[in-house]
Amino acid sequence: MTTVKMSGDEVARRGKALYEENIRAKVETNENIGKIVVIDVETGEYGVDTTGFVSSDRLHRGRPEAPLFAIRIGYNVAAAMGGVVERVAS
Repeated sequence: MTTVKMSGDEVARRGKALYEENIRAKVETNENIGKIVVIDVETGEYGVDTTGFVSSDRLHRGRPEAPLFAIRIGYNVAAAMGGVVERVAS
């Protein structure tokens, strides 16, 4: 698959849409709350782990050029600097 360079905003838009439409119902379980899901926004392939590093590494080994999006399961963002990571109601 040929990767087309996309903006950070486009990666985020696609990642959020994939998460909400296809992935959230599969991963948002009590044991996964607070873990990170990393999504290849072109293929929809994803991984879940505590920090996101394992999943990012695995996805990049398969497709080094893959545009990845990450979000903390059950929260509105993956991390915050000087802000608040809010729990999303399920």
